[in-house]
Amino acid sequence: MASLHSSSSSTFTMLLSPPNSRLFSSSSSFTQFNRPAILPFSTATIRTLRSRGRRRIPRFSVSAASRALQALIFDCDGVILESEHLHRQAYNDAFFHFNVRVPSDASEPLNWGLEFYDELQNRIGGGKPKMRWYFKEHGWPSSTIFENPPENDDDKEKLIDIIQDWKTERYKDIIKSGTVQPRPGVLRLMDEAKASGTKLAVCSAATKSSVVLCLENLIGMERFQGLDCFLAGILNFLFILIA
Repeated sequence: MASLHSSSSSTFTMLLSPPNSRLFSSSSSFTQFNRPAILPFSTATIRTLRSRGRRRIPRFSVSAASRALQALIFDCDGVILESEHLHRQAYNDAFFHFNVRVPSDASEPLNWGLEFYDELQNRIGGGKPKMRWYFKEHGWPSSTIFENPPENDDDKEKLIDIIQDWKTERYKDIIKSGTVQPRPGVLRLMDEAKASGTKLAVCSAATKSSVVLCLENLIGMERFQGLDCFLAGILNFLFILIA
């Protein structure tokens, strides 16, 4: 499954990233890294493998790669953490908390199903854009925030802001609950890489606070502080792609 691109000096960097991300091989802003390559190690990959053979998770090993491998760069969501179902849970909890009903006369609060959310998160990026798109397509909701569906743009944005803020805090609570684990093999791969002298980095388009929270709770402070490089936020992420 791994794709390694060599440079003229025969050194490699492996970038662990969801396959649908718009990453590509280029010169990197990590001066010690050389020509990152994309490894399709993602939610979709795991789901496909499980459908073919239950729980047959791909096993990657640093020792199985070239000795010239210099670095492993991990994305966070979809690589270190299987986060899709956690975000969906947080959204549905927010809809229940604010009694969000679409259409406004629905008998129960809005609940995004598994298959629908899988399609939605691959179509629309970002939490607020997801809700904005959904409400435009299916109707603006009634809620405890606005008894009647908002009609002007200011009220619509206020509704989305309040729901998103609550959802974000709920997601943090889920991560900190102690019930969330990193994906199988991630910690072993990190430890093997560190032991072999391979550089380790985490690079994510998610906000810094979100990534820090995930790393502190999922890989532990010792591994987090042992990273050779850590970047988060869309601006840093784009800088790496265009550098």
